[in-house]
Amino acid sequence: MHQPVLLKEILDYLNPKPGENFIDCTFGFGGHSLAILKENGPQGKVLGIEQDKEVLKIVSEQSAKNKRLILIKDNFNNLKKIIEKNEFNRINGILLDLGISSWHLDKSGRGFSFQVSERSEPLMMNCSEDGLTAEEIINQWTKDELIRIFREYGEERFARGIAEVICRERQNRQIKTIKQLVDIIKRAVPEKYKHGRIHFATKTFQALRIAVNDELVNLENVLPQALEVLENHGRLVIISFHSLEDRIVKNFFRQSAKEDHLKILTKKPIGPSQEEINLNPRSRSAKLRAGIKI
Repeated sequence: MHQPVLLKEILDYLNPKPGENFIDCTFGFGGHSLAILKENGPQGKVLGIEQDKEVLKIVSEQSAKNKRLILIKDNFNNLKKIIEKNEFNRINGILLDLGISSWHLDKSGRGFSFQVSERSEPLMMNCSEDGLTAEEIINQWTKDELIRIFREYGEERFARGIAEVICRERQNRQIKTIKQLVDIIKRAVPEKYKHGRIHFATKTFQALRIAVNDELVNLENVLPQALEVLENHGRLVIISFHSLEDRIVKNFFRQSAKEDHLKILTKKPIGPSQEEINLNPRSRSAKLRAGIKI
């Protein structure tokens, strides 16, 4: 259902040993965690954090079977509180895979992907059951707010035009489905843009998903927590999938290295091999950065 990205590279940089403890801040369907558990037995544990209730339902059986896996429903933004509440100590490595899972894109029915627009999925894009939805943003936020998130979170050069067409359209009817939104974006962008290397709706959908789930703020909040809770010589490994995330990680690593709190293990981000891209095209934009606490 979801292929873990850069699995070999993650194991190389986390370097799990028998008896060591790890945190998977973005558990998902557990591909990375299960690989770690094969290496850190018989006593080592993994604390997996997953905010999506439906995903947890699907994976609950595997967590019940493995007594060395502690699975928690929460947002990694609350990392220190989660650790304290579960008395999870001696942390030798922390992983964040910031990508959206294939299940969310293809199966969740929450409107994450423009590529299934013919299904008329609702404009939700939320990874947890409460809080903001993309429908609320599209129908209730001001034109200036829409322009801002499309520019900042999507780096969309036609942000103004897309926001203007959205605001005109919503005066006539509520925008409720991804099909409606994709049609609006198509009308708002130049003809040439519709036939570019990436789909014309990619950046708008990225911006909405980031805004709905507060992704960049959560990432900025978790990084200092992760470094703080790691044991000395503990490893921090992060996979990002677009430039906004990677910039936050890169700057945090550089600043931490400057302050002698972290040794950077990846001078440049590590990407997937061509073989992995062939097997899993969605891995192509993955970038891995790793560091060790000093």
